[in-house]
Amino acid sequence: MSETWKLQDGVKMDATTASEVAKIACALKSLSAYTALATESDDAPNDLQVIVDEGLEAMARIFVW
Repeated sequence: MSETWKLQDGVKMDATTASEVAKIACALKSLSAYTALATESDDAPNDLQVIVDEGLEAMARIFVW
């Protein structure tokens, strides 16, 4: 697992799994930035930001950002 991804206290996960989940977390962070830009457009679905935020909240329960 990358040194930049630190598990929250009490989270138990082997290094291989943590590395794969960290990839998902990274993708969610990127999607969050994209979503912030996309929601400025009138044709973007309003619930997209909510979905992304929920994913980020879930990752924050696993990793220390």
